[in-house]
Amino acid sequence: MLALAMVLNLWRVLRGPALPDRILALDTLYINALALLVLLGIRFGTTLYFEVALVIALLGFVGTIALARYVLRRDIIE
Repeated sequence: MLALAMVLNLWRVLRGPALPDRILALDTLYINALALLVLLGIRFGTTLYFEVALVIALLGFVGTIALARYVLRRDIIE
């Protein structure tokens, strides 16, 4: 189900009608990737997947903030 959700989010990123829709789909895509990594970490019993999920969460948060600032101001750095 997570893979199907990721495919649908990727479709929305590529074919979204507007830029905010694409940003929201990208945010949802990385959240689904986090969920998949956490489930793989539980399944295989290793902490490596949890560490990768943490790094992706931090990068995804910063990326979402940067894209939102770009949409609002057309400039990322003031």
